[in-house]
Amino acid sequence: MSVTIRQATPADATMLATLGKQTFESAFASQNTPENMEAYVSEAFTTEAFTEDIQDVNSLYYVAYINDSPVGYAKLRQNNNPEELTDPLPIELQRIYVDHNQIGTGVGKHLMEYCLKIAHQQGFQTIWLGVWEHNTKAIAFYTKWGFEVFGSHVFLLGDDPQTDLLMKRSL
Repeated sequence: MSVTIRQATPADATMLATLGKQTFESAFASQNTPENMEAYVSEAFTTEAFTEDIQDVNSLYYVAYINDSPVGYAKLRQNNNPEELTDPLPIELQRIYVDHNQIGTGVGKHLMEYCLKIAHQQGFQTIWLGVWEHNTKAIAFYTKWGFEVFGSHVFLLGDDPQTDLLMKRSL
């Protein structure tokens, strides 16, 4: 299996909105109400939202492909750091989503390696992320990559306030 990764452009917005919605729903729909899922995905995973975000100078999107099919993506975001993060030159790994059919195939590993390399090349010294406290597979994945919990914050899914663990590691 050969995974290729490239930076997304506004032309990828519809594809990313579709892939993002599918991956988010497959990961979290069984643990949340349909109403809260719909409230969140109907705002977060639209072509318009992705187009605007891709054009934001603080956001970088990367898409993973296998045989020309998009199978995952990651988003790095700068200038969006929580107060409790005092480490030098931080950047957020805001999203790393992989198609549920590709989980365990190395796509996530490739995206993580790519994001760590890009963040380091751009001079960042710390990378951090937020992960739902009940997403044990993702927490294990991030821990394997050297991320450690340093705090938490509330993530509002529809009208459900959920706790995200904040994790970080040095680059």
